[in-house]
Amino acid sequence: MPEHDENVRFADSAYALAARLDAIEELPTVAELRRYSYDLLCLEPADSVVDVGTGTGRAVAELTAFGIHAIGIDLDERMLSIARSRHPDADLRIGTAERLPIRTSTMAGYRADKVLHQIAEPATAAREARRVLRPGGRAVLLGQDWDTIVIDSGDGALTRRIVQARADTIPQPQIARGYRNLLLDAGFQAVSLEIRTGVFTDPLLLDMLAGFAGAALKTGAITDEQATAWLTEQRDRAMADRLMVALPIFIAAGTTPHDT
Repeated sequence: MPEHDENVRFADSAYALAARLDAIEELPTVAELRRYSYDLLCLEPADSVVDVGTGTGRAVAELTAFGIHAIGIDLDERMLSIARSRHPDADLRIGTAERLPIRTSTMAGYRADKVLHQIAEPATAAREARRVLRPGGRAVLLGQDWDTIVIDSGDGALTRRIVQARADTIPQPQIARGYRNLLLDAGFQAVSLEIRTGVFTDPLLLDMLAGFAGAALKTGAITDEQATAWLTEQRDRAMADRLMVALPIFIAAGTTPHDT
């Protein structure tokens, strides 16, 4: 494929992903959880916060509207390009959770939403969070536990196989349940951990379910016929307003010591 055509294909895929993210992030349950994460940061106007895995920059824009200096970090230049087109005045930088382009002890807040399950060394990311935070700074981590996602289905055994196969493709599928220990090991204090289960019945979740079935098919956990039958059932449920997906979201928050 010519290089130009390849670039167009990648750009199209980024915009398609951004559109799906937009639709999900606007669901009331997701928006409420995002606002709650801002509250946990305990920021004051003019404070600085870094949003890791910022994607299209929604959190950066919302925090900026509160008078916060928000910096968005993402490793995907295509998503950052979309974010810059939407928020031209935002502070958006290329970088990874394990190596942030942020000076030491300069941030009042650190936020990572559905990020740490994607990286090889979450402990390194937690230590990096502490590095960039000033004494008394706050870190907030959010993420789903991929092993305990609940999907209503007439074939429970097949559904369990699909969920497990999808989880097995994630670098750190269970890291969210370990968020508290992750922050404690990095030297954070007063660390809290809670779980909120988002219950979704919107057909928007069908794209996610198709990804689950595709991953299970690719790994050989299910057959073509099983994937087709399972997705057909889920689409029929969505059309009849009977779709149900429950995502357990772990939320951890911690504070850096004041005497460092």
